[in-house]
Amino acid sequence: VQLQAFGGGLVQAGGSLRLTCTASGRTFSRSSVAWFRQPPGKERSFVAAIKWHNSIPNYAESVKGRFTISRDDAENTAYLQMNNLKPEDTAVYYCAASPSSTTTSLQYAWKSWGQGTQVTVSS
Repeated sequence: VQLQAFGGGLVQAGGSLRLTCTASGRTFSRSSVAWFRQPPGKERSFVAAIKWHNSIPNYAESVKGRFTISRDDAENTAYLQMNNLKPEDTAVYYCAASPSSTTTSLQYAWKSWGQGTQVTVSS
């Protein structure tokens, strides 16, 4: 699965953005999908993951109640809706996919990665 993430940008605190991850390949509907992020000068960390359509997603504590991960397998696309954004959400956001049925936060489990998209939240 090849992935491409886009939709980042500059937004004020309290605002919203929706990130999109498009996938090529016939196996997307059987793949788990995740979002990770890497703030400036920090390591990349887990944000959210979802196994298959309408399955129970997994979220990092820092984004629970504000971010929503979803997917549209007919369009080979996954989304990350980000509401009530905070300056600490500023990071490069990456989407990832795994052929396993998983929502793990462990990066080594995610085999395919897209290029990042920058999200900047101003205070």
